[in-house]
Amino acid sequence: MTGCIVGWAHTPFGRLDTESVESLIVRVANEALADAGLAPADVDEIVLGHFNAGFSAQDFTASLVLQASPDLRFKRALRVENACATGSAAVHQGLKAIEARMARVVLVVGAEQMTTTPGPEIGRNLLKASYVREEADIEGGFAGIFGKIANLYFQKYGDQSDALAMIAAKNHKNGVGNPYAQMRKDLGYEFCRTSSEKNPFVAGPLKRTDCSLVSDGAAAVVLADVETALRLNKAVAFRAAAHVQDFLPLSKRDILRFEGCTHAWQRALAAAGLGLNELSFVETHDCFTIAELIEYEAMGLVPEGQGARAVKEGLTQKDGPLPVNPSGGLKAKGHPIGATGVSMHALTAMQLCDAAPGDIQVKNATLGGIFNMGGAAVANYVSILERIK
Repeated sequence: MTGCIVGWAHTPFGRLDTESVESLIVRVANEALADAGLAPADVDEIVLGHFNAGFSAQDFTASLVLQASPDLRFKRALRVENACATGSAAVHQGLKAIEARMARVVLVVGAEQMTTTPGPEIGRNLLKASYVREEADIEGGFAGIFGKIANLYFQKYGDQSDALAMIAAKNHKNGVGNPYAQMRKDLGYEFCRTSSEKNPFVAGPLKRTDCSLVSDGAAAVVLADVETALRLNKAVAFRAAAHVQDFLPLSKRDILRFEGCTHAWQRALAAAGLGLNELSFVETHDCFTIAELIEYEAMGLVPEGQGARAVKEGLTQKDGPLPVNPSGGLKAKGHPIGATGVSMHALTAMQLCDAAPGDIQVKNATLGGIFNMGGAAVANYVSILERIK
């Protein structure tokens, strides 16, 4: 236990036409510091998670956080990037500064603005998170990669369309209660299960309701060492933080086994001295519904090939034994890439402080797990959080 979340901020996710990357960063930086009860002068280090890859013309963004206050000038600031796990990479980088005793207070910001980019260009930008040499020509872009994964899973374990629709419906139902969510509509199982003009097939067996949204948004957390945190109003400690990186090419891995995810969960749970069944809830990376299905297996909730059981038996419902994505997940909340992992940490901290927004609070939540991944289970980050004040 080397660091704690002591403050947070979160914008709504969606199409934010009146915002820019800079305005989003400045907004959450100031709000998170105010929430922590700290001044900009108290910050020792700044970490910005920003994927970009062509979404923003401004591609040297670490110092944009300094726009939040003149008192941030001359602080150490860096930008980190690890595909769709960029936000968690930023959080874990901040933790390392605290663990190394190079900082007592770290401001972590995640931001992305995607919706101002034309659709075809969005696809090209996202494909940069794949192994371009072998995978750039897969039809359907990044959705095509997960469509291929879904096809292979169906071939091995049978048609899982019912389970994927149940995952989508679960997350959309949860998202209704999240005021930050991009899509706050309970679509229902039948709509998610049925191909239609409003829900067409996108790639392989994946329909529109199986795919996360293109989004703008930002989130921030303030990290502090335990001694500092206990002097503040609230402290949510990291029981564990694990990062595992896997091969980039799909051809070098059994892509139906998210082995990096498994290793990250195993390391984090061992470091925390916990079993998966002791967690109160999990926020997991449902960029596509097939990803959440395989993550059930990779985290050890059900055996390989039985991911459908987790949702069909109600294990992952908000009132089930292990609620998964009570926030609505990327599926309903949205997926502004650089912000996603920071959002997961902010919302998990809110849950543990009994301060989750809207109607997403999990009852009696004491331990929260987070899994955020970049690419197709290439960058794998797990955090386990517990409130200590």
